[in-house]
Amino acid sequence: MKKMTKTLMIVGTGSHVGKSILVTALCRILSKRYSVAPFKAQNMSLNSWVTRDGSEIGIAQAIQAKAAGIEPTADMNPVLLKPKGDHRSQVIILGKPVVDKEAGDYYDSIDDVMSTVSGAFMRLCSVHELIIIEGAGGAAEINLYHRDIVNTGMARLVKPPIILVGDIERGGVFASIYGTLQLMPVDIKPLVVGLIINKFRGDLKILEPGIKQLEEITGLPVLGVIPYTNMRVPSEDSVSIKDKTHNSNPVKIVVIRLPHISNFTDFEPLEHCADIEYVEPGEELSGSDAIILPGTKNTMDDMKVLLSSGMGQKIIIEAKKGIPVIGICGGYQMLGTEIIDSGIEGTGGASSINGLGLLNVATQFAKYEKQTRQVEKPITGNGLILGPIKEQRVTGYEIHMGKTEGGEPAFGDDGSVSENGIIIGTYLHGLFENDNFRNSFLSYLYHQKGLIYENKTRSDGIEELSAIIKSHVNMDSIYRMLGER
Repeated sequence: MKKMTKTLMIVGTGSHVGKSILVTALCRILSKRYSVAPFKAQNMSLNSWVTRDGSEIGIAQAIQAKAAGIEPTADMNPVLLKPKGDHRSQVIILGKPVVDKEAGDYYDSIDDVMSTVSGAFMRLCSVHELIIIEGAGGAAEINLYHRDIVNTGMARLVKPPIILVGDIERGGVFASIYGTLQLMPVDIKPLVVGLIINKFRGDLKILEPGIKQLEEITGLPVLGVIPYTNMRVPSEDSVSIKDKTHNSNPVKIVVIRLPHISNFTDFEPLEHCADIEYVEPGEELSGSDAIILPGTKNTMDDMKVLLSSGMGQKIIIEAKKGIPVIGICGGYQMLGTEIIDSGIEGTGGASSINGLGLLNVATQFAKYEKQTRQVEKPITGNGLILGPIKEQRVTGYEIHMGKTEGGEPAFGDDGSVSENGIIIGTYLHGLFENDNFRNSFLSYLYHQKGLIYENKTRSDGIEELSAIIKSHVNMDSIYRMLGER
């Protein structure tokens, strides 16, 4: 590591306390002074991103890189685990799928994994002045210390100044912070130099006596209390779905919450223009203005759930009523007539299963081979949604196994669209990030209700997030942690 390379590590009292959000904001703020790169040694998430060279990484690190003003690379998230069910995960090393493994088998090779992590970190240090390291889960998982490469492993490798974040919304924030500190390994606890309390609602004056006592018993400063805010920054994993709230927009879009749902961040650009509701298989669909079948890490098993729960038939009934149905990636595969698996995708070995039959396409999983690439496609489909923007272009990224053939393409050589134009399937993640497609889709839905939709562009939310963090966190203390006066 170059002597000039500075480091800062953000860990949490548990999962979903705001580590990723804080790292994103700090990447933007500190990029004004340094060449900054984010780093998370290992991520377990079904929300992922594809870099320019076709590497797959956690979406949080891609957004953090964007906040820092640099291109995402596989070194920023050298290990990505994507759960498939039955305690198995697809293991992605330096952006490429290697194997599907059970948890016990994966951790048997943890020394080799740590070597990969160390190499990726050193390469980032060779080209950047500051690396902001994100931990995972809780920093005091005492049963995992012997195999924890993300928190204890990175802390021991780098010995960075550490900020510990606690989530007050869950209750017991003082106990969780104090308990985490007490359970940290003796060589890591001294690295913690500050505390942050996140997701606060209420009167700060009521909290202040507790803050004072916490500082006295820990000997550490509380660097900030961050208010609860609805962020536009993409969510890191499916835990965030529980936080989704309904709004007063007149259009209701239902997203089927598949058991192995992935990249649900695809639909977050719609949240400020429509009421997005995540519906479990078996629940009702009545009253929806559109239905979305999202991506999935296990198309075969989730297709079985759709059929056995009756949700598949409900989607077909709604489609026959004229309700638009959009399928992304695995959801696109489910819209077809048949899915054939040679034992690669599902957990039950080689098999085939009928799809919903709403598009005249069929999918086959013949090889353990994944398509991961950024793409730009022309809009070639017809109908009331695609027709108004035909011959315009959309960008996105593909992350999928399997090959789908047949039907009338929707986007160049990709996807398919029904004859009436309201059933659309595609492999393009990030489709709704495109202003032209998102606005045409919403315009159609609003028009169906006798309403007028005003076309809108969308902010990525990073600048707004950074402003909130700057106004509620003592940045001068953080600059001092980095060796500045």
